[in-house]
Amino acid sequence: MNPHRMTRQRKSPTLSMAAASACAVFVMVAVSLQGQSPQEHRGPPWRLPVASTQTFKIDGSILQVDFAPGSLDLSTPQVMQWVENAASSVATYYGGFPVPRDRILIVPTEDRHGVMQGTTWGGVGGFPAFTRIRLGQHTTAAVLTADWTMTHELVHTAFPSQEDEHHWIEEGIAVYVEPVARAQAGFLQPEKIWADMVRDMPQGNPQPGDGGLDQTHTWGRTYWGGAQFCLLADVTIREQTHNRKGLQDALRAILAAGGAIDQNWPIQKAFAAGDAGTGTRVLQDQYDRMANTTVTVDLDGLWKKLGIVRTETGIRFDDSAPEAAIRIAITKTPATGRIAPAP
Repeated sequence: MNPHRMTRQRKSPTLSMAAASACAVFVMVAVSLQGQSPQEHRGPPWRLPVASTQTFKIDGSILQVDFAPGSLDLSTPQVMQWVENAASSVATYYGGFPVPRDRILIVPTEDRHGVMQGTTWGGVGGFPAFTRIRLGQHTTAAVLTADWTMTHELVHTAFPSQEDEHHWIEEGIAVYVEPVARAQAGFLQPEKIWADMVRDMPQGNPQPGDGGLDQTHTWGRTYWGGAQFCLLADVTIREQTHNRKGLQDALRAILAAGGAIDQNWPIQKAFAAGDAGTGTRVLQDQYDRMANTTVTVDLDGLWKKLGIVRTETGIRFDDSAPEAAIRIAITKTPATGRIAPAP
C-alpha cells in the first residue's frame, strides 16, 4: 500500500447542526481524545475492533457499515438510514456510487451528542475508501436527518487524492457538492442550500496577506475558498455550454477516468479530465488564475444574475434573473435519476 495514501485523510470538524447549516460551517480543529476508547490509540482506525456489521448495495457498489463497541441511543436501522440517505445523495450526483467497495466505521462516543467528527482515507484496509465517523451516544434521529457530515465524507471518495497544497479542492468539492447532492436526491430544499451559500460563501474570500488557493491554507480559504472555486466553475461551465453541462459533468468525467480517492493524481490531470467531460477549459483556466494569485469572487454579482435575492428572513428567488435557469439546473435531479440503495 502506498504510504502516502495511508496518511492522506480528509477531516470534517466537530460541529452541532444547531451551530452549522446543512451546507456546513467547517472548522479545522484538533480531535479531542475525550470519550475515545484505548483501542483507538493502538493502530490505524481501520483496525479498530468491530462489534457488529451491516451491508447494503447501491448501484452495484457494496457498502460495509461496521459499528465499533459502545452504546447508542439510536437503533441500528436509524443509523443505517442516515448512511443510506448519504450514499443515495452521492450516487445520485455522480450517476453511481464512486467506489465499488466502501467501508464505514461508526464509533460510538460515550455521553456525547451529535456527529462528532468524520475522516476519510483512500486505499486502506483492503477497501478503495474507508470512513470513520464518531457518533455521540445520545445523538437523536432529528440530528441525523439534518446532518451533512456523512454525505461530505462520502463525496471525498469521488476525487483523486491530492498533495497538501491542493487540499482546498478536496474540501471545496465536498463543501459544495454535499448540499447540492442532497437537494438533487430530495433531502434538502433549494431555498435552504442557496440561503446557506449566500451566508457562508464570503468566508472563502482572501484576507490581507493571503495568497492564491495553493498558497494559503487557512480554514476559510481551504473549505470556503475551495467551495467558491467550485461554485464559480459550475456557473461558468453552464454559461459556456448554454446550461447543457456543469461541474457535475466534470466531476463525473474525472471519476469515469479512474480518479477516485484511492488514486494519487496531479491536480492538472484531474482538471484536464474534468474539462474533457464538459468540452471546456474552465477548470484549468480557473486554476491558472486562482492558484497563485488572490482572486475575490464577486458573490453579490453572482447571486444577482442567478436570481437569489436577500430578504430579512433569508432569500427569495427571482426567476426573471438572467441566469435563473442555471440556478434551477444546479439543484435539479439529474437525467440519470435518483439512485437509491437496493431493497
